Amino acid sequence: MKTPISLDALDLAQYIRPGDGIVFGQGMGEPLGLTAKLVEQRASYSGAQLFLGTGFSRTFSPEHADHLRFKGIGGIGTLRKLASAGALDPVPCHISAVASLLAGGQIPCDVLLLSVSPPNARGEYSFGLVNDYVQAALARARVVIAEINPAVPWSHCDRLLRAEDFTVAVHSDIAPLELPTAAFGELEQRIAQHLAPHIPERATLQVGIGAVPEAILASLADRRGMGIHSGMIGDSVIDLIESGAVDNAHKGIDPGVTITGVLFGTQRLYRYAHENRAIRLCQTGYTHHMATLLNVRNLVSINSALEVDLTGQVNAEAIGAQHIGAVGGQVDFVRASVQTGGVSIIALAATGRHGESKITAQLAGPVTTARSDVDLIATEYGVARLRGRSLRERVKALTAIAAPEHRDALLQAARATWSDL
Repeated sequence: MKTPISLDALDLAQYIRPGDGIVFGQGMGEPLGLTAKLVEQRASYSGAQLFLGTGFSRTFSPEHADHLRFKGIGGIGTLRKLASAGALDPVPCHISAVASLLAGGQIPCDVLLLSVSPPNARGEYSFGLVNDYVQAALARARVVIAEINPAVPWSHCDRLLRAEDFTVAVHSDIAPLELPTAAFGELEQRIAQHLAPHIPERATLQVGIGAVPEAILASLADRRGMGIHSGMIGDSVIDLIESGAVDNAHKGIDPGVTITGVLFGTQRLYRYAHENRAIRLCQTGYTHHMATLLNVRNLVSINSALEVDLTGQVNAEAIGAQHIGAVGGQVDFVRASVQTGGVSIIALAATGRHGESKITAQLAGPVTTARSDVDLIATEYGVARLRGRSLRERVKALTAIAAPEHRDALLQAARATWSDL
């Protein structure tokens, strides 16, 4: 790597060719200076294809599809705008599969854009906020462009970076994105209360994004001996650590260390993770791989969904053609939780914003998690334990936790298949 240059001096056309595949850190790991340049100079490499994970910036708009092509895991966050406009072509895949798709070239990566911390005294840079599938992209890329940002924490990772890993680097003082803890209210707290008896002391937690998972985490402050092994963590994990609920002492692996792939939070989390050996960011080959998860004790996975049908099929991706979510890591952790004798939780409100039932007779979108993998489904009306239950038993259990005003219609629809209900 040559001496870092200023963002203003960066001409991406020197490094990006028309039609190149471009990958960058998802979510809070988006290198905002570089992606702004990418959009600004896009006519110089028309036809370049971007792979997008989760997105929370305002960088990309449908009009940028005049020269750029967008693929990605789904319409999470601000990427919903691209998906709704038809500018984002979703790639249905588990987040754990992205690294192998990069390695095999199914997801092309000619150019990798990274947001990294300044180096430590040994000249080692940190991935900072996101270290999930970017290592696989790093191994594949022809060009690696690093945005070195003093506002990015020097987090402990399972691999560190050196200057020779970068083709070119730029300095930036643009504050990284932040994702505040999702607000939750009485409804979400009711769901959490129903689930409290199912989350034991010394559980190892994996948690997804959303108000319901946040309410569940908030309800666990009085527990002890808990651990974290997750694809992502937010600020609420600090609350559990500071309350004494999480000490990572009983996970079976990585004693004393919170394991995650990404930091999706605010400056509070970034400051906490800076040079903190008690938090380690690892690639998805470790965080999500079954070989790792089988060694985790008392694994409890906590995820949400868009809808669940009466047999237990879970849709976390799309309603019709509207891609709202993604497969993500849900299936990896659901399967691991059940196989290790832990608990898998899919939690959602019983109704949507327009009063429609989210417990449905038939899904309006794809099956993300198969009914054969599902364990607990929870709404504000209770918990349905589906593991080992027959289809008729599932219909009855799920109808019982649907909103009361929808239960008769759900049973009537089910009787078209099971007349004896």
